[in-house]
Amino acid sequence: MVDWWLQLIIPFLLSMFVVIGITVFAERFGTKLGGIFGTIPSTIVVALYFISITKGVSFGVEAAAVVPGEMAINLVFLGLIAFFIDRLRYKVVVFSLGIWGVLTFVFVSVYVVDLGVSLVLYVLAWFVVLVLLEHKKKGVAQGKKVVVYTVKMLLVRGIFAGLVIAFAVVMANFGAVLSGVFSIFPAIFLSTIIIFLKEHDSVFASGMAKSMLFGSMNVVGYVVGVFFLYPMFGVVWGSIGAFGISLCVMLCLYGLRNAIE
Repeated sequence: MVDWWLQLIIPFLLSMFVVIGITVFAERFGTKLGGIFGTIPSTIVVALYFISITKGVSFGVEAAAVVPGEMAINLVFLGLIAFFIDRLRYKVVVFSLGIWGVLTFVFVSVYVVDLGVSLVLYVLAWFVVLVLLEHKKKGVAQGKKVVVYTVKMLLVRGIFAGLVIAFAVVMANFGAVLSGVFSIFPAIFLSTIIIFLKEHDSVFASGMAKSMLFGSMNVVGYVVGVFFLYPMFGVVWGSIGAFGISLCVMLCLYGLRNAIE
C-alpha cells in the first residue's frame, strides 16, 4: 500500500515542474510547440501508476478505458475557452468548468468503461472542436514572448498548478470511473490558461488552447498503451512502453500541426 501523502506530494511536485516547464517553453518557442510538447503525459502517469499498484492492474486498466471519453469533455472545455476567451476572459473559464462538470456528471452516470466507445467520443469531439476553431474562430498559433522570469513568478505558477492537480489525484480514489475522470481532470489545461491570461493576453491563451487540442492525443496514446500493456507487462514496464507510444504520437502531431497551420 502506498502512503496517502506520497499520492499527494509526488503529483504536486511533478505538476509544479510540468506547468513551469510548459509555460516557459511556450513563451520561449511559441504556442504551437508549447501546446504539443506541453501535453506530454505527466500527472496521468503518476495517477494511473498509483491507482494500479494500490487497487490492482484490472482497476487501473478500467480507469484508463474511461480517459479518452473524459478527454472528449476536456476538449469541449478547451474549445469553449479558445472560442470565447477574447470576449469573456476569466468568465469563460468559470463557464467552461461548469459545462465540464455537467458533461462529466452525465458521463459518469452513463458509466462508459468501454475503450472503443470512449475513443469514438474523443475522435468526434476532436474533429468538431478543430472545425469550429479553424473555420469560425480562425485563431493562429502565437510566437514567443519576451519574459523576465523571477523565482516568485515561477513558484506561483507551480504552486497553483500543484494544488489543482493534488485535488484531482485525491478525487481519483473513488471508483474506477471517477479514477479515470479525475486522473484526466483538465488541471494542466486550466492552470496554464489562467497563467497566460494573467501574465499575457487572451490571444496568447487562445493560441495555447488550440495547440493543446492537438497535444491531447499524447495523453490518449498513453492510456491506450496502458490499457493493452499493463496486463501484459505489469505496471512499471507497461508505463514505460505506454510513454514510448505517447512520444511517437507527439512527433507525428508536430508534423500534422505544421501541415494544418
